Amino acid sequence: MNLRSVESDHPAEWLAVLRIVVGLFFAKAIWTKMAVVMAGGVIPVPSASARWLAMMPKLVAKQAAGNPQLWYKDFLETTVLPHSQLFAQLTAWGEVIVGVLLAVGLCTGLASLLGLWLVVNYGLASYWMTPNGFGFHLMLFAILAACFGARAGRRWGLDAVIAKRKPGSMLTRRPIS
Repeated sequence: MNLRSVESDHPAEWLAVLRIVVGLFFAKAIWTKMAVVMAGGVIPVPSASARWLAMMPKLVAKQAAGNPQLWYKDFLETTVLPHSQLFAQLTAWGEVIVGVLLAVGLCTGLASLLGLWLVVNYGLASYWMTPNGFGFHLMLFAILAACFGARAGRRWGLDAVIAKRKPGSMLTRRPIS
């Protein structure tokens, strides 16, 4: 076996590896941003953790303070911060949903789009704080765009099962042919 055959024979598998790793990266929000709370004092339901609900507004305030994109700074200060509890829930749930769906390869196109939305917003909020942050968000954007375009869940994912049972399913069709 030569190196050339390894490079060209398995691109779908390597993209699936990237999809799974990025999915697990997002899914870590299950442990870092989620908790089980008691609804009505009796029914356990998943929710953003008290720690994340308290930390998120501080983080956003820091990101907004020196943000050179005035339109985005205004969005953070006038929309996100006054509704920080809602945005903390949305970001925690968004990361969990993206992570789980990408890790198992289910609804990969939709999960990739949601991940792209999160990454763009996280990038706009923090790119100016450190050059490393810009590179990290750019890399995540590129991987998620590739997962969307290739429907990466069709290799080692539940999208493959759906595609096999229902060929041409909207969940597994490529957006660009």
